[in-house]
Amino acid sequence: MTKHILTMAAMLIASLVLAALAAWGAGALWFQLPAGDLPRKLALLVWAAISVAALVFLWRRSWLAPSVWLVLLIVLMAWWRTIQPSHERLWADDVARMVTGKVDGSIVTLDQVRNFDWRSDTDYTVRWEPRQYDLDQLRTVDVALSYWMGPAIAHTLVSFGFADGRYLTFSIEIRKERGESFDALAGFFKRYETVLIAADERDILRVRTNVRDEDMWLYRLKMPPEMMRSLFMAYLDEGEQLKRAPRFYNTLIGNCTTIIYQMARRIQPGLPLDWRLLASGYLDRYLYDLGALQGQGDFATLRQHAHITARARAAGQADDFSARIRR
Repeated sequence: MTKHILTMAAMLIASLVLAALAAWGAGALWFQLPAGDLPRKLALLVWAAISVAALVFLWRRSWLAPSVWLVLLIVLMAWWRTIQPSHERLWADDVARMVTGKVDGSIVTLDQVRNFDWRSDTDYTVRWEPRQYDLDQLRTVDVALSYWMGPAIAHTLVSFGFADGRYLTFSIEIRKERGESFDALAGFFKRYETVLIAADERDILRVRTNVRDEDMWLYRLKMPPEMMRSLFMAYLDEGEQLKRAPRFYNTLIGNCTTIIYQMARRIQPGLPLDWRLLASGYLDRYLYDLGALQGQGDFATLRQHAHITARARAAGQADDFSARIRR
């Protein structure tokens, strides 16, 4: 009786593993097969048929179909390893360039700061500017959460404020090709590279609230000056790494929030792992629980004060956009 139970448990585990790998193979074929829709659908149909047959014959203790499936899986994985990230694609204008910087004492010179003038998502003036910042004048760090797909998913941006009133925002994003749009499922299957963008708030925050109709919250972080500086330098290091070696974006483990967490944990190793790092829409509650948000009152009060969407839309293209959204 015990042997029978163990055998059934082993068969069940094997079936679940087969089903999971079959689902992964289907995604790999659909999102990466260099062919048109019809060939991809045919390849997907064949793969699904072989996977179902392998599962059926596995339970019949007939090993031919599972063996054929396993050989095809190995071939699929070998092909998958040949798919490498690249810097050489026809990129969308807003992610066409990647920021890097040079440091001379406290002065940081950035080569590519985005400062687009957005009229719509397809109508804009392209501007990439060199800029200098004095890290001795760094005064604040804010985190912005921009919601575009329900309450659980938000895009995370980090904005550094300087004594002269300027703000510089860093954003880790997918590097879209021209005409491409984000698909969360495709993000699991090497569909997009990762890019680090440094931008003026009037560009990168306003395009989300005023052009793309996203809903945004902006929180001030409690952070000592040396940690602010370390985080700023961590972004520059991330930019250098990405420029040297392109990297794929991953919806789950290599996204706009988890990469920030990895950088922050190098600065403060004790930062705890938390499910809200994956469900980034709840990142503000995670930061509140850590005691990392400035302001008085409970979380609901802080969240109410942090909601800047209406202020951003009212500010429009004003030169003092950053000041207006913080009033």
